[in-house]
Amino acid sequence: MSDPDGPPLRYGFAGVGMMGLEHLRNVLALPGAVPVAAADPYGPSLDAAVAAVGGDLATYDGVEAMADAEELDVVVVSTPNMSHRSVLEPLWGRPLHLMVEKPLCTTVPDALAVRAAAADHPGVVWVGLEYRYMPPVARFVDEVGRGAAGRVVMLSIREHRYPFLEKVGDWNRFNRNTGGTLVEKCCHFFDLMRLVLADDPVRVLASGGQDVNHLDESYRTDRSDHDVPDILDNAFVVVDFAGGARALLDLCMFAEGSRWEQELVATGDAGKVEANVPGFMEVVRGRRPELVLGSRGPDWPVEVSEVDDDDRVVVQGGHHGASYLEHVAMAQAVRRGERPQVGVDDGLWSVAMGVAAHRSIDEGRAVEMSEVLPVDALDDLLTDVN
Repeated sequence: MSDPDGPPLRYGFAGVGMMGLEHLRNVLALPGAVPVAAADPYGPSLDAAVAAVGGDLATYDGVEAMADAEELDVVVVSTPNMSHRSVLEPLWGRPLHLMVEKPLCTTVPDALAVRAAAADHPGVVWVGLEYRYMPPVARFVDEVGRGAAGRVVMLSIREHRYPFLEKVGDWNRFNRNTGGTLVEKCCHFFDLMRLVLADDPVRVLASGGQDVNHLDESYRTDRSDHDVPDILDNAFVVVDFAGGARALLDLCMFAEGSRWEQELVATGDAGKVEANVPGFMEVVRGRRPELVLGSRGPDWPVEVSEVDDDDRVVVQGGHHGASYLEHVAMAQAVRRGERPQVGVDDGLWSVAMGVAAHRSIDEGRAVEMSEVLPVDALDDLLTDVN
């Protein structure tokens, strides 16, 4: 492991498209870190990466060639979702620390294979679920964890936003590449559900569809000259948790006019905690009054506070500084020899919940998590949590 006062951590980047460039810019600003190399088969992406660092960056067509040629400490994997398992294959067993962008993989079998390989890997393996590090979300998690809402019974997460952005080769327009919207995008929110509730899901019921976005688009792909996007753009997902709490995801990807992009609400037997991103934190504290039939009872005290940007953030990026704080936390884990704050099991659960949600929509029924995760893997994961 690296000594805190030792030489800078040397970073390589597998995939330098939109998210890969965000990681590269964060590492450029990270104390004690230096971008060394990038691997990407798409020339314009490599050109953009070289420009971002001012020209001093080795470039490669593939990740194995980069790992063979360069002396690296950390590799950040930001290739398209469906390629994560194969991109990781030549990196396992090397003395490297790995950050894998979300989602960990697009399928549960691939995620389980990555989990098995990571168990024997000598370095830190970190999953890029950076929404945990957005300042309002981090404050929300902290408030709930300190008991501001009491025993949480209901958790609601709403994301109302713009459609998916354009990416190289338009790979993100198709479920076969992304795992589906509820895996590609919403793994963030399924991860937050588990984090906030400190519990694991047992059942998922979802309804959703593709009703507005990309309906008049078609693309030339290896399958067709007129391949039509099939990614859903809205959904409700209800998740039941082992301890009795339930969570709701409300997703709309044709809601550019929203005041907030994300809204989180936790309601328990003692009060309520709300967070809005980007923006404010609203906290309701104090014991609920005894309600009298026909009376509203006394008003609850409400505290409203704005959550400032984290002073440590140097690069805001596209996630309100969360990606930078994620890199700060990972670099600390690498230097101190600590476990990752966001590990492969977190990535696996978030993928499995998304897969269950898609199955629920496709089959019009509630889906047990035991249908998605093999029983032996589920028992192992639950043992790890307990």
